[in-house]
Amino acid sequence: MPPTVATIQTFLSDTLGPFGPLLAIGGLGLVMVLGALSLIFLQKPDPLDRLKTRAGTVTAGAGQARSLRSAGKNPRLDKYASFLEPQDKKQLSEIRLKLMQAGYRHRDAVRYYHALQMGLAVGLLVLGVGYFLLFKSGQGATINDTVLYILGPGVAGYMVPKIWVTKRRQARQQEIQDGFPDSLDMMLVCIEAGQSLDQAIIRVGRELRASFPALAEEYEIVSLQAKAGRDKRSVLTEMGERCGVQDISSFVAVLIQSQTFGTSIGEALRVYAGEMRDKRVMRAEEKANKLPTKMTLATMMLTVPPLLIILVGPSVLGIMELLSMSR
Repeated sequence: MPPTVATIQTFLSDTLGPFGPLLAIGGLGLVMVLGALSLIFLQKPDPLDRLKTRAGTVTAGAGQARSLRSAGKNPRLDKYASFLEPQDKKQLSEIRLKLMQAGYRHRDAVRYYHALQMGLAVGLLVLGVGYFLLFKSGQGATINDTVLYILGPGVAGYMVPKIWVTKRRQARQQEIQDGFPDSLDMMLVCIEAGQSLDQAIIRVGRELRASFPALAEEYEIVSLQAKAGRDKRSVLTEMGERCGVQDISSFVAVLIQSQTFGTSIGEALRVYAGEMRDKRVMRAEEKANKLPTKMTLATMMLTVPPLLIILVGPSVLGIMELLSMSR
């Protein structure tokens, strides 16, 4: 080892403890990451983009159309799009669909999601390094402790948004699945009363807003897209993709087939609503049958030890007394 490197290593070990070189390398990497982020966030806009913007604002109609197409987007995040969005289109569409199924429909939802992941990871990593340097570095910490206190918070910060979105998606899908049979019954009543399918969807979305807001929101989106003149088949297909629930996808397939072959929508809804009610009862029975199995472990842990203490405790005390008297 060259004397200069040995001198630096000895200095770091004497100053920061036995893991001084490792902490110095980690701190250097953190500084490099923060420097790269500062360069990305403080970079100047491309002059070509400004020329395109000026060229686009020459015509008032074109500018108005652009504002309508980009309504709701955050223009400040456009220059970070290459950093905050996956470059692979398939991966981008997958994460966008996942966020949409979780209820996050904003156009910049993917950018906010990745920005939150990066911010929490870097922030908690800095906190972990600071906590380790202040409280754990001088107490003979091992390599496992170093990795745990430094990298653990960063990994946790990166995983928290992903876990939150997954839980939110599951909860939303469960809410849609629970309210779907009732919505079919209401839709069947509206259609048998003489309303069209579009009017029935609007009425059902309005009535379900208090009890099942996620499902009501999906019906409202379908009604708005239908009012905008979009094809009903594509609108219903997108609803099935947004919900991510198998019952919704089957319902969409039933409506598309009924519209394609010209059969009665009311009859198809009557049959499918009956199947959904039976499936809801079967799900409830399945949860009830699983309950005794789930309670077995808790029952054994909370019931058997006190019972053994009550039954065996006096005998153990008597045996101990006899042994002490015999001595």
